[in-house]
Amino acid sequence: MPPPPHQKPENVLKRAHELMGVGQAPAALTLLHEHITSKRSRNVPITSLEPVMLLLVEQSVEQKKGKLAKDALYQYKNISQNTNVGTIELVLKKFIELAEAKVQSAQVEADKVQSTLETTAATASIDDLEASETPESILLSTVSGEQSRDRTERAIVTPWLKFLWETYRTVLDILRNNARLEIMYQSTAMQAFEFCQKYTRKTEFRRLCELLRNHVQTAAKYSAQMHAINLNDPDTLQRHLETRFQQLNVAVELELWQEAFRSVEDIHTLLNLSKRPPKNIMMANYYEKLTRIFLVGENYLFHAAAWSRYYNLLRQSASMVASGQSKKADNPATSESDLSKAASFVLLSALAIPVISTSRSRGALVDIDEAKKNKNSRLTHLLGMAQAPTRAVLFRDAMSKGLLKRARPEIRDLYNILEVDFHPLHICKKISPILAQIGADAEMEKYVLPLQQVILTRLFQQLSQVYETVDLEFVENLAQFPEPFQVSRDTIEKFIMNGNKKGDLAIRMDHATGVLSFDTDIFSSTKSIQASSSGGSAESETSSVQRLQNTPSEIVRTQLTRLATSLYVTCQYIDPSFNEARIKARDAAYARAKAGADEEHRDTLARKAIIAQRKEEASEIQARKEKDEATRKRIRAAQIQEAEDKRLAQEQKEREEKRLKAELDRVRKEELKKQIADLKIGPKAIDIDVEDLDNLDSNRLRAMKLAQLEREKNDINEKMRITAKRIDHLERAFRKEESKKLPEDYAAQRERDLAAYEKIKAQTLKDSEAKHKESVELKHRLTRLVPFYESFRESVVERRHDEFEKRRRDAERELEKQISLRKKEFRERKAREKREREEQERILREEEERAAREAEEKAAREEKKRQEFAELKAN
Repeated sequence: MPPPPHQKPENVLKRAHELMGVGQAPAALTLLHEHITSKRSRNVPITSLEPVMLLLVEQSVEQKKGKLAKDALYQYKNISQNTNVGTIELVLKKFIELAEAKVQSAQVEADKVQSTLETTAATASIDDLEASETPESILLSTVSGEQSRDRTERAIVTPWLKFLWETYRTVLDILRNNARLEIMYQSTAMQAFEFCQKYTRKTEFRRLCELLRNHVQTAAKYSAQMHAINLNDPDTLQRHLETRFQQLNVAVELELWQEAFRSVEDIHTLLNLSKRPPKNIMMANYYEKLTRIFLVGENYLFHAAAWSRYYNLLRQSASMVASGQSKKADNPATSESDLSKAASFVLLSALAIPVISTSRSRGALVDIDEAKKNKNSRLTHLLGMAQAPTRAVLFRDAMSKGLLKRARPEIRDLYNILEVDFHPLHICKKISPILAQIGADAEMEKYVLPLQQVILTRLFQQLSQVYETVDLEFVENLAQFPEPFQVSRDTIEKFIMNGNKKGDLAIRMDHATGVLSFDTDIFSSTKSIQASSSGGSAESETSSVQRLQNTPSEIVRTQLTRLATSLYVTCQYIDPSFNEARIKARDAAYARAKAGADEEHRDTLARKAIIAQRKEEASEIQARKEKDEATRKRIRAAQIQEAEDKRLAQEQKEREEKRLKAELDRVRKEELKKQIADLKIGPKAIDIDVEDLDNLDSNRLRAMKLAQLEREKNDINEKMRITAKRIDHLERAFRKEESKKLPEDYAAQRERDLAAYEKIKAQTLKDSEAKHKESVELKHRLTRLVPFYESFRESVVERRHDEFEKRRRDAERELEKQISLRKKEFRERKAREKREREEQERILREEEERAAREAEEKAAREEKKRQEFAELKAN
């Protein structure tokens, strides 16, 4: 049913403008909100509601009524999402633009207020213009100025920032899980990220990330709904990936490392779902952000692994761009300087991996628990690696790819000093200029502290191989680093205590004498190999440390092994049969292996074929399941769509019925108004209330009209009687005067008629004579053409007679031919029918004979059976 005239969108819009014109903006906003959220608005065209919605959004922003705008936007979305999606986007964009404009204007206003306050305070606080400022006055003005700015922004800007944040949340909630509004949803999320980054809103950014995750979970849960987004669609998944990468960038810029790590996990989950390979430039950003996250978390092992993956991606991008397999815009910058920088960071981050655990909160045994394994497994999957990285594997991978050649010279020298030619007595002198160069670079400065830990670890490991006791001052002199990276005695003591706690070192410190004593117990249980720890250590590098000599404990631990080796070699020299038996056993094993190789090969091929077949069957089953699931989804979607279509059709039918009813009522009322208008015409018109049409009966109105017509008829009859009497008297007077002048007028009229008659008669005779002469002349001319006409007519008649005879003969021949054909067909049909009758009679006779024969045989069998039965009974 259409809304009444006073509730039509144009009238509501006009009324709202009138209210705003007289300063009643809240009342106008309430009017607009009630109109949008009412049930009558569903029957109004969207094009009529759009101006109302735009005005409502504008007034909501002006008055900070976010809740009213939210309710109206939800209702407007439900009305228009099935008909016109573009109008939703237009209204929401207008909503965001107005909120952003208010924040910018509030920022400008706050700056003006602050500058005015500063100018006023500076002018009022100076009593003596020639007096100089004191340090106390400068400090006080600085502190009070900052506080004043904070108060100004809190009073002016913060409320609008809060309103803008609520605007973004409202728009995202409205647009979520709708494939038609997916592009608008992603662009709004990007705008929200820019808002958080621009105004450093860390709390709002965390809430925004959680909101987006909930939206993705909701989309996966309600994927069967109409217009729901499909995460299996490559384009939709690509847009979600771009949004998550922007989320990761903003999290890193805001230094929210926990949110950054969760964003990385979201990206990894979406990458696993994606059937389209991601662009190299996106993956380069992914690995670069992972390096920063792992570095902040002091997980140097996975930090180095992330740098390694980043460098591998750069190499792959360079080769793909060079070969033309990929566009340059889809790949990161791969110049020689970029590759050199990445190679330097790969090598430096691998060198900074601690050799022993640096955690100060847990014991060594806790590092290898199940939770730690699960965490390392998660991090390994995030990097896309098959197995967890180790320090040795990273170095081996770097050397195989020739990173030393591309790394910076100081990084290359640092690698040679730490990993190739480590000498504890000259390490600090060689490494000091390198550390100074690294410390001068802002990006590499953060690696100095873990490098110091690695150097100290190597230093103590090699000192423990040579010395039993060593002076602490001697160790301090060996561990001399350049300023400002100098290591104090407290730092060295803390490092030793941490190593002893983890079991990686066995050093005792005598503070009275200032002596360090290395473990000399030959039965010491000190760990020589330490697994990966929570501080980011990869593995014990004892095997990579330069071995100067074995310690007593190592000699005791390997004594039985060395004794067994010596006895084994001695037996080979003393007893030749022992060696012969060993050789025979080896040959027999080789023969058995060779004999079973073919069978094992066949078994392997058969097993491979079985595995391939099972994989194919599993893939077919999976494909069939996916196809069935897709079919079920399509059927379910079709059913939902059919139900929705039925609902919409029913609503359309109801709306059409209401519209027709309203139209009939309107036409009836218009007719009643016309009839009432007719009744009101005249001096004796009946006074009828037009507003009370619903209570007015048609019979009553007809009776009133008849009564009025009767009165009008009587009035007209009376007027006609009076007028007829007046005309009668006037006509009688006219005739009296006319009778006096009739003879004269008759004589004059007779003379005029006679003259006209004579004139017309003479003219007629003249025209007839001229026409007769023309006809006679024409006859004489045409008489000469008669012979030619007669000869032509006879020739035409003769030709047509010949044609007719020819056609008649052809028709007779065709008729005789058709008659003969029909006779032939009739005879053939009669013969065929006769044959068919004879055949049917023959078949019928055969059937009867066969039936009689079967009956005789049956009777003979029964007679035979009776005789046999009688014989048996007689016997």
